[in-house]
Amino acid sequence: MFSGVLNGALASIAQLKPVLIAVMGATGSGKTTFINKISGSDLLTSHGLASCTNEVTLSKDFTLARRTVILIDTPGFDDSTISDTDVLKMIGLYLSTTYEKGYKLAGIIYMHRITDPKVGGVSRKNFRMFRKLCGDDTLKNIVIVTNMWGQVDPERGAERELELQTDEDLFKPVLREGATMLRHYNTVASAEAILLQLVHNSPQALRIQQELVDERKDLADTGAGQEVARELMELKKKHRQEVAELTKEIEEAAKEKDVRAQKEISEERKLYEERIAKAQHDLDNMSKQNEEEKKKLEAKIESIKEERMC
Repeated sequence: MFSGVLNGALASIAQLKPVLIAVMGATGSGKTTFINKISGSDLLTSHGLASCTNEVTLSKDFTLARRTVILIDTPGFDDSTISDTDVLKMIGLYLSTTYEKGYKLAGIIYMHRITDPKVGGVSRKNFRMFRKLCGDDTLKNIVIVTNMWGQVDPERGAERELELQTDEDLFKPVLREGATMLRHYNTVASAEAILLQLVHNSPQALRIQQELVDERKDLADTGAGQEVARELMELKKKHRQEVAELTKEIEEAAKEKDVRAQKEISEERKLYEERIAKAQHDLDNMSKQNEEEKKKLEAKIESIKEERMC
């Protein structure tokens, strides 16, 4: 699961003790493009809403303000190829394992497309998960970055920016408590300006790191885990209602002896039943940590430490 980029970056971590900054946000918000722009990495980028980031990966290390920096690329909680449960398990595994080895984040960047005319349910879900992962104590180490300014009329973009800053259900509470909002113009200069807000911070543990490591909580019992579970339960409830409605339609079609309608509606009902089963599967598997992956990551970190001490 962890790529060669991650392995190389872990070597840099052990040798240089760099500044670690995580980059999060919805799929297609420009996380990987931002990372490649500033670090010179060649991580795969997504096109539109199709994700290429389906694992936690690290950038090449680079120097900024006389500090060695490594950026952490993460999949969004709306990934087209993996479930929210798997995304959470992946991020939780990486963050908890590195925290156990003594590594904390100096900052977290949350990317948001300024091109979005409205903040939809997917974007709000991603930010809710972001808040649960980070907690309240790390807000001063968070920068919300609005992206893709070259694709929007400047005046309209400024209006949307103000809407985002004053939305009580989105960014206003975190900005009020110490987070910062900055623009990214898809240039190295603006990327550097953003990172300069974070590179000199004192590294802090995220809430999920404290929960998993310090408090020894199961992933399902963390704030982020409970949020994923809540959404899965809501999804199951919605699909069950749809199944119930379709069952009534099948009964009506049977009374009318409409065999074709019965078949079509039954096939549609089967799809919703499969979605219910998938949601339950995701709920059941949230707590099943991949111990093999954890051991591999731990071993990799330890071997790198030993190599650098020789």
